Amino acid sequence: MDLFSQKIEYPENMLPMEGTAKYYGILMPLDFADNYFNRLLKGIEWKNDEAVVYGKRIITKRKVAWYAGQPFEYTYSRTTKRAQFWTDELLQLKSLVEKEAGESFNSCLLNLYHTGSEAMAWHSDGEKDLVKNGAIGSLSFGAERKFSFRHKKTNEKVSLVLEHGSLLVMSGATQTFWQHCLPPTKKVSEPRINLTFRSITQGNGS
Repeated sequence: MDLFSQKIEYPENMLPMEGTAKYYGILMPLDFADNYFNRLLKGIEWKNDEAVVYGKRIITKRKVAWYAGQPFEYTYSRTTKRAQFWTDELLQLKSLVEKEAGESFNSCLLNLYHTGSEAMAWHSDGEKDLVKNGAIGSLSFGAERKFSFRHKKTNEKVSLVLEHGSLLVMSGATQTFWQHCLPPTKKVSEPRINLTFRSITQGNGS
């Protein structure tokens, strides 16, 4: 059996209009995905995320980490993070995602969801620190979770299940016209790690 049989060779755009989101499926054998999941779980410097909502600082159960090749700063939810330097595992995965997506990235925001109760509300990744209309490569490990898009004007929704070791790439005007979310679920009790490879504008590092 082909170890890469679940990989989608010619992914189609999932969005019906005004944006591009391509799901590449599973990129690696199960033992590779398991190994990366365990190494990321133990080797990344995870910290609880912070956000300012209606003037109040919120500490999330979900944990995050921010890595790059230089000390970029990235501001979202009215909090600023300074990047740590790439690990060997992240550089390997960056190279894999760049090869599959045909894009280049200079940073990665990682999320650790301990169970299905930890989620991400509707939002767009349109922060000023990001290259406008730049691609975002989303690599998933661990528990399978539903991921949804919602058009900002029509409210049309598109959903898919992100599998262990799989890649989703958002590009073009997706962040301008669509929001996305990771809804909570009581059906999932296992952790999930998500790596979102991004392009930060040059010049905002120290």
